[in-house]
Amino acid sequence: MKVGIIGASGYGGLELIRLLHGHKEVESIDLFSSSEEGNIFSNKYAHLMNIYDTPLHKIDSGHLANLDVVFTSTPSGVSSKLLPSLIGKGPRLIDLSGDFRLPEREYEKWYKKEAAPTDALEESVYGLSEWNRVQIKEASLIANPGCYPTAVLLSLLPAVNNSLINTDNLIIDAKSGVSGAGNKPGQITHYSVANENLSIYKVNQHQHIPEIEQGLELFARKPQPITFSTHLVPMTRGILAASYAPLADGVTEQQLIDCYKETYKDEAFVRFNQDASPFGTNQVYGSNYCDIQIHVDPRTNRATIVAVIDNLVKGAAGQAIQNMNIQFDLDESTGLSVIPLFI
Repeated sequence: MKVGIIGASGYGGLELIRLLHGHKEVESIDLFSSSEEGNIFSNKYAHLMNIYDTPLHKIDSGHLANLDVVFTSTPSGVSSKLLPSLIGKGPRLIDLSGDFRLPEREYEKWYKKEAAPTDALEESVYGLSEWNRVQIKEASLIANPGCYPTAVLLSLLPAVNNSLINTDNLIIDAKSGVSGAGNKPGQITHYSVANENLSIYKVNQHQHIPEIEQGLELFARKPQPITFSTHLVPMTRGILAASYAPLADGVTEQQLIDCYKETYKDEAFVRFNQDASPFGTNQVYGSNYCDIQIHVDPRTNRATIVAVIDNLVKGAAGQAIQNMNIQFDLDESTGLSVIPLFI
C-alpha cells in the first residue's frame, strides 16, 4: 500500500511513521506539510536520520488521490477543510483530529470552530476498532476516536451494554501525560508549570465529553450525561481513566469480571488484567494495548473500572493503523505487534 500522512511532524504523525515503517504491507509513506514543503524531514527529527531523509510534500489533491490511505494528524479545524474533496476519490481517509466525530452543532459548541460540511460528516464512521468493525471496513472516511474516549469507552461499554452498572450518575476521572496536548508549546505544558505539578483542566468543558456520551449511546443505547474530569500529569505519555458507578440491582463483582473476560476474549489489544498490582500506564507504554481492571467496593456497591492506554498509540496512531488493517482485510495486529516499553 501507498500511504500518505498529513501532519507528519506532530506527535501523532511521528507515531504513525514509527509504526507504519514496520508494517509489512506498506510500500511507501509520503509525508505532507502545509508550511514546511521541501524541508528534509530528518533535519527536524534527528531520530529519523538515514531513515526519512526525504522532503516534505506540498498538500496536493492529485498526489493524495493516487494513494491507498491518507492519515490526517492535524489540529482541529484543518482536516475538515482538506478531506471532503477526497471522499470517494480513491484513498481511504483516516482522520486523527476531532473534525468528523461529532454532529455540526455539537462540534461547534465544544470545539469552538466551524464544523465540516454536512455531507462529509454523514460519510464518516466512528473508528472504535473493537466495537465498530463492520462499518469501519466499508468506510471511506474514518473518524479516529480521541484518546480519552478510547480508554473510557473500551472500559465502560461491556458493563453498560449489558446493564451491569447504573449509568444515571456516572463519574469518570482521567489523567494524561503532556503529549496529549500536542507538540505546540503552551502555558499548561510549559516545563516549569507541568513539572512537579498535578492540575485539573477544562472542568466540565472538555471536548471529549460529548464524544464519550455519543459512544455510550451509539454502542450501548445509554444517552445519559456523564461527569468527566481531566488532569495533566507530569509525564510524557499515558492515560489512566477511572470510572465510578453503582452496580445494577443483583449484580455481583464476579458477573462484571466474567462479562469483560467474555467480551474481550478474542481481542488482540484489549487485556483484562484483574490481578496486576500496581496497575499503571507504563505497562502499555509505546504499545496499542488497552489494559482494564475492575474492583467493587461491597460497602458502597460501587464499581471502579480502570483503563490504561498510551494516548499516542491506542489513543491515536495505533488505533488508526488498526482501522486501516480492518479496511484492507489484514490481521489487525499487522505493524502493531510491539511489546510495551516498560522502563
